[in-house]
Amino acid sequence: MAVTRRAVLKALVATTAAGVGGTGTYGFVVGRHELEVTRATLPVTGLPPALEGFRVGLITDVHRSRWVPHEDVARAVAALMREQPDVIVLGGDYVTFGDRQYVGPSADALAPLSAPEGVFAILGNHDNDHDMPPPLARNGVQVLRDARTRLTIRGEIVDLIGIRFWTRRPADIKALMKGASPMSVLLAHDPRRFTEATLLSIPLVLSGHTHGGQVVLPVLGAVAATKFPVVAGIARRDRTTMFVSRGVGTIYVPVRVNCPPEVAVLTLTPAGA
Repeated sequence: MAVTRRAVLKALVATTAAGVGGTGTYGFVVGRHELEVTRATLPVTGLPPALEGFRVGLITDVHRSRWVPHEDVARAVAALMREQPDVIVLGGDYVTFGDRQYVGPSADALAPLSAPEGVFAILGNHDNDHDMPPPLARNGVQVLRDARTRLTIRGEIVDLIGIRFWTRRPADIKALMKGASPMSVLLAHDPRRFTEATLLSIPLVLSGHTHGGQVVLPVLGAVAATKFPVVAGIARRDRTTMFVSRGVGTIYVPVRVNCPPEVAVLTLTPAGA
């Protein structure tokens, strides 16, 4: 039987649709629940020798909702607690679109988190400035909204600077750094603050927001996250190191493809070590 060009094209379209459909189904049924623990070593400029080996736990973009159940968040919390980090950072977006029915459940799911040096949080673009901080605070989490807090760790001073999603101008971030320790960590939900952090020579930035792209396609990559300087993982520019977490939850579509959810355990080492 002769094979026409139209028949070939129809077959290609059908095969592509089936592949995409199968991938999407896998991403919905399995991919979005396949939590990973990412263990990474971060080179930090000016890190005092006493802080070498200090471990930061990072969990972000929980997006507790009808599509991100309590069990997924609880699994992430349990996985991070098994790692026993020295300090824990929560990177924002605890609910989706400020949905108030999940504010309390999200905070409650995160309540078991604890660490010797404390648990600290910033807010994401999906979090209401008034709704989200109180339930987090009731569970012992210190929420930093354009604020700085000082820790003394192994005899060294470390300043955590937490900014709101909407705080973008270098001058505003610089104002928060007035009098800060040289060993400062910027907690910024949006990794686009890498630019300002580099300009201000902040040694370390921890971010989320991108979900790692959430759907990462062969060849094309993370199409939905191309506007970000760092989509996931470690980046270094001048004297600044950044880590961007893929996060736990999903948004817009409850699917993850080639981009599993994660909690991160970050071990600090002096740059050049």
